[in-house]
Amino acid sequence: MAEQSVVIGRLRRRLVLEAPVVSPDGLGGATQSFETVGALWAQVEWISGTEAWRQGRPEQSRNYRITMRWRSDVDAGRRLRDGDRLLDIRSAADPDGARRRLVCLVEEVTP
Repeated sequence: MAEQSVVIGRLRRRLVLEAPVVSPDGLGGATQSFETVGALWAQVEWISGTEAWRQGRPEQSRNYRITMRWRSDVDAGRRLRDGDRLLDIRSAADPDGARRRLVCLVEEVTP
């Protein structure tokens, strides 16, 4: 398979990387929020979408492939923000091990 390089012109979406922050709520529990880690340019490709009924309401799920320049701080559990859209990172992989690009599979869930 031919090696695919990152074409700079395809990285045209500005995304914000967010990391979870857990803080105590004062009652023995914790609350989770997200803080901004950084901004990056990426290519966003739609993969699939589904709709399911959950608790009597329809819920749409969209899956995307996001390609960006390689970063060491992107992994599952973090999320990307594209304007008002929130994209949960499900996996992140360096396809050729050369630390040139990173391919993430993400899911956007819309209630």
